[in-house]
Amino acid sequence: MNETIANLKNRITGFWGSRTKKQRTVLISSVILVLVLITAAALFSTRKNMVPLYSNLAPSETGTIKQNLDGRGISSEIADDGKTILVPEENVDSLKVELAAEGIPESGSIDYSFFSENAGFGMTDNEFQVVKLDSMQTELANLIKGIDGAEEAKVMLSLPEKGIFVSDSKEEASASIVLKTRPGYQFQESQIKSLYHLVSKSVPNLPTDNIVIMNQNFEYFDLKNENNFQNGTIFTAQHEMKKEVERDIQRQVQNMLGTLMGRDKVVVSVTADIDFTQENREENLVEPVDKENMKGIALSAQKITETFTGTGNPAEGTPQSEDPSDSLGTQYLEGTNGNGDYEKIEDTINYEVNRIKKEIVESPYKVRDLGIQVMVEPPKKNDTNSLPQERIDDITKVLGTIVRTSIDKDYLPETVTEEDIDNKIAVSVQPFNGKMAFDSETKTAIPLWAFIAGGVLLLALAAAIFLFLRSRRKDEEEEYIVEEEIEFNIPDVTEETETEATARRKQLEKLAKEKPEEFAKLLRTWITEE
Repeated sequence: MNETIANLKNRITGFWGSRTKKQRTVLISSVILVLVLITAAALFSTRKNMVPLYSNLAPSETGTIKQNLDGRGISSEIADDGKTILVPEENVDSLKVELAAEGIPESGSIDYSFFSENAGFGMTDNEFQVVKLDSMQTELANLIKGIDGAEEAKVMLSLPEKGIFVSDSKEEASASIVLKTRPGYQFQESQIKSLYHLVSKSVPNLPTDNIVIMNQNFEYFDLKNENNFQNGTIFTAQHEMKKEVERDIQRQVQNMLGTLMGRDKVVVSVTADIDFTQENREENLVEPVDKENMKGIALSAQKITETFTGTGNPAEGTPQSEDPSDSLGTQYLEGTNGNGDYEKIEDTINYEVNRIKKEIVESPYKVRDLGIQVMVEPPKKNDTNSLPQERIDDITKVLGTIVRTSIDKDYLPETVTEEDIDNKIAVSVQPFNGKMAFDSETKTAIPLWAFIAGGVLLLALAAAIFLFLRSRRKDEEEEYIVEEEIEFNIPDVTEETETEATARRKQLEKLAKEKPEEFAKLLRTWITEE
């Protein structure tokens, strides 16, 4: 064992002594680097991932929770200026349930649980109204804090007093809300609308017009009513719609021509004229069911036939007017007796027609006119003739199709000529000077220097391992050569020459081993003879 340790020590000492100063430095650096990497990996593998347990806490609540966690023996950290407490990720769910069962965290405001906890205590009507108002404000603030982007909420409600008599007019409530929004967060219009409706439906007799919402930066969140635009809101909405139409068409043309000519060789500009007139009309139409014969559906039919045959006296007398003093001045003539026939046929049919009632609301967004301007850089920058006319005609034809389909049909003449469409298109072939340079650098989550440092460390480690293996292999080859030389050059000291004495000695040794009794007799014989 000691000999093995001594041989190993000699080999290590010989290996280290045969190295140069540079090789020793590389080996020591490699060993230190490996130890550092192993230590870092061990630290990262054993480190606990801390996540927020509660956020936006008051300092007193943070202290209470911290004391409770320390009593449980759970590691915790405090962040965000004492407003957030962090715990290991695997303990978050269980801690929330356990702390909630203990009533932690406790808020300094009054919520609806106050009534159940203090139902046995008597209080006056005024006290009850104050507690009720405070609880409504607290619950409404908790609802608002659940909305994405709202970290804190302060609510102030003003409730009207109930009248003594039933005939008293019912007054409206009002609400003022101050939000603490997340830095850089922008509320969408749908979120603001939902927030107004949430507050309005949570408080009785509270219209949205009586609600004021602002944030900590004195920015107001106004509810935009569709039928009530003020302070230039109508112009702003129309301008945004016009820009959206122009941007959409410009993007389509840019992508299409960019694929054909190259992304940096086409510039597109679009101008649109939008008709924002909104028309509401009602149409009452009557149409026959059978349009070919212009007939409707027969609902009922009546046919009356009267026939008379015989003799009768003719009419006699003087006709009288309504005024007895006024005479018509004529008399019926006396006729002669005779026979006569009389027949009357009356046929009545009631038809039903289609009665159509239409309430039409015309869209207020119609493209009344459209213009597209395109600048194309020729394939040879300084030669405008390098772009053939056929290619320009193809571009003009494509743009003409876009213009023809984008303009509303009500604003196009009955017969649209190609000249009318070409007047709305401009294609110019010009070299571009001063192109915009776009930043094509891609951002990675890990910085570039980290990759470089890691690559250098890996190369150093690989070089150290290579040198170590190479030196070890060289030492083994040298040792093998030395042993081989000793084996073939140094004679065996145990080898002896064959003589008569050695032959006799070997015979005696063989006899002693195989026949010890005879060898003993032989020795006694030699002794007696001497």
